[in-house]
Amino acid sequence: MLEQLLIETERLLLRPWRETDAAALFRYAADPDIGPAAGWPPHTSVENSLEIIRTVFAAPETYAVVPKGSGEPVGCCGIMFSESLHTADMKRGEAEIGYWIGKPYWGRGFIPEAVGALLSRCFDDLALDAVWCGYYEGNAKSKRVVEKCRFEYHHTNRDIATPLGDRRTEHFYVMTRANYTVLNVARER
Repeated sequence: MLEQLLIETERLLLRPWRETDAAALFRYAADPDIGPAAGWPPHTSVENSLEIIRTVFAAPETYAVVPKGSGEPVGCCGIMFSESLHTADMKRGEAEIGYWIGKPYWGRGFIPEAVGALLSRCFDDLALDAVWCGYYEGNAKSKRVVEKCRFEYHHTNRDIATPLGDRRTEHFYVMTRANYTVLNVARER
């Protein structure tokens, strides 16, 4: 099992979820504009959020997104591996990054910052070959994150069943180790 760690960026701490985060999680995840865009139902109570922390968010490499100085999680990001529940058609040595953030924090660049840190974790620490990222048609904010983080379009799957029981079109993007290396070399110049 992978060691869950604290990842620090310029403005964020990415840390494991704690049971004491349930009220904060509920505050953001109950919003009907958050979960359904990503294919999951809004949380219905603090107890529902606590159960999500104990089950879904207990998965390795699942992080609370915490703005520095706040102490409170305002979103979630994580790395999902080929043997876990995911939507990309991954091979061994590949993973998918997923994310969401509470509406009061939209447009602040927190999720691209978190995804950048997870890409570093994937390629520098976990030695993965490729990282996938997908979003459902119509989720313009998620599309913007994928583009801002420099993933490359790979393919589109239509008529995909979601945990909400509906069917959607999902667009998949990928970043290979080679592309990540080139982007990092360009950033260092």
